[in-house]
Amino acid sequence: MKPKTLLPASEEPCDARLRRLGFFGLLARWDELRDEPWIAKLLELEEEERGRRSLQRRLRNSRLGRFKPMADYDWTWLEQIDRAAIEEIFRLDFIPEATNVILLGPNGVGKTMIAKNLGYYGVLRGHHVLYVTLSELLNDLAARDTGSALQRRLRRYVRPQLLVIDEVGYLATSGNHADLFFEVVARRYGEKPIVLTTNKPFAEWNQVFPSAGCVVTLIDRLVHKAEILELRGESYRLKEARERTARKAEERKSRDPA
Repeated sequence: MKPKTLLPASEEPCDARLRRLGFFGLLARWDELRDEPWIAKLLELEEEERGRRSLQRRLRNSRLGRFKPMADYDWTWLEQIDRAAIEEIFRLDFIPEATNVILLGPNGVGKTMIAKNLGYYGVLRGHHVLYVTLSELLNDLAARDTGSALQRRLRRYVRPQLLVIDEVGYLATSGNHADLFFEVVARRYGEKPIVLTTNKPFAEWNQVFPSAGCVVTLIDRLVHKAEILELRGESYRLKEARERTARKAEERKSRDPA
C-alpha cells in the first residue's frame, strides 16, 4: 500500500482539511466560521504537530536504532561499489515497484549503514518501515507455540511497506527456520519490498540453511524482481581500528619524555 498522498495545505480546501483532521464540531458550524482568520492557523498548527508525532511514531516502530548518515560514507574506500546505482535506489522508486534491494558483500563494507539509511529515508517519505536481523526474525517466529500465534506474528513482518532484514548468512539455521524465512519472503513477494544484506553469495546459501528444501525457491522469490548491489573491499571497521590504534600509539609517544 502506498502512503496517502495529500494536496499541499494551500491547495486543499479548509473544510476538507478539517474533515481529515476530525474537527467535526467546526465543520458543523462551517457556514458561520469559514471566514474566520484563525481557522487557517489552527489547521497549520494541527497538521504540523500530527506530522511530527507520526514521524516520531514511525521512527520508533521502525527499530532502526543508531546509524551513521550516508553523508559519512567513504565512497573511496571500497574496491568495488556502484555509487550511481546506490544513489539511485535512494530515490525509493523500488518501494512502490515492490522491487527487493539486496546488498551483497563481506563484513564491514557498509551494507548495514546503507540498509538503515534506506529505511530512514522511507520513514521520512511516510512509509511504515521495520528493521530486523535475520536471527531476530527467525527466533521471534520460532518462539510461537501455536499455528494461530505464528500466523499473527507473521503479519508483523508482512504488514510494513518496507522490511529491512540484516545479517543474512552470518549464522547457520535449521530447516524449520528456513521455512519461516520463506513464509515471510513469499507473503511479501510482488507486493512489498525487502532490503536485505548478506555476506554470502547465493551459491553458498545452502550452508546458511542446511537441509532446507526451500532454498532454491526462496532465492528465486527474492531475486526475481530485485536490485542486487555488490560491495567489495576490506572492512572499514578494521581500517578505523587500525587508525585508532596508530593514533593512540602516537599520543602515548608524544607523552613519553624519553
